[in-house]
Amino acid sequence: MNLLDQIKTFLSAGDNHKMPTLIVVLGPTASGKTRLSLKLAHLFNGEIINADSRQIYRYMDIGTDKLPVQQQEGIRHHLYDIVNPNDEFTVADYKRLAIKTIEEIRQRGKVPILCGGTGLYISAVVENYQIPEVPPQPELREKYENYLKLNGADALHQLLSAKDPSMAEKIHPNNVRYVIRGLEVNEIVGSGIRERRGAPIFNVLMIGIDLDRELLYERINRRVDELVGRGLVNEVKTLLMKGYNEKLSSMSSLGYPEIIAYTKGEITLQDAAEEIKKNTRNYAKRQMTWFRRYHDVHWISGTEVDNMDFSPALQPQN
Repeated sequence: MNLLDQIKTFLSAGDNHKMPTLIVVLGPTASGKTRLSLKLAHLFNGEIINADSRQIYRYMDIGTDKLPVQQQEGIRHHLYDIVNPNDEFTVADYKRLAIKTIEEIRQRGKVPILCGGTGLYISAVVENYQIPEVPPQPELREKYENYLKLNGADALHQLLSAKDPSMAEKIHPNNVRYVIRGLEVNEIVGSGIRERRGAPIFNVLMIGIDLDRELLYERINRRVDELVGRGLVNEVKTLLMKGYNEKLSSMSSLGYPEIIAYTKGEITLQDAAEEIKKNTRNYAKRQMTWFRRYHDVHWISGTEVDNMDFSPALQPQN
């Protein structure tokens, strides 16, 4: 059974499912998730929910490769541009908003399509993470911020890895705000959230895009060049001029630290672009490591997406 027939069967059996249905489109960066989700939304009367932890931020459009409104093809998109770069936003916040949005989409008679590459966000919804409610701990935060100043981001991440490997696996070392938050939570509750799965709340069809590594890297390299050409440098300068500190978690997103280094005269723009490409390739590897943990993903190749027949033979659902 091909993918489109499988989705049609999955949705047509919706009334027989004991839980609401949810389609998830996942894969590494630059794999074609956005294009696939748009096609599926057209065919199956869907709306798209962001599952990218960087596209939640306002004013960070180019570096996160956010799909412009004029290219959204009339499909409603949710959970994009919902917080400012200096706002506190947790996985618990994302899970709450995503579930609320999914329910609202279903109430409109539409199909919710969760699309993105942040494994932690996807797992929080799909595996119903029971995230401990831990308020900010100022004393602990100050303690780890001092540790960061003395030892650096890598040492801070290693500290989290020693205390809670499963939590450290989910957070990039440059994302110091989340690393510190992970250490706070660890000290309070004693363990990460990975093992705190709850009973499923959705019947999920997970669709993953798996590109040949050489092709994926080629796409990543091309995308980085396009982002620089579209004005990534000016976007970073504008964020800094607005007063958003380079130490913010949001500003640790791929592309931003490298361009900040360029604006300081520490590296050339060409070197910054090459560094972004390398870091993005490494990130894609980590994404696939995360996604391979899922046992029920319908994997399709990138070329299969390119060649997929989205003709009107399969009419949109009403």
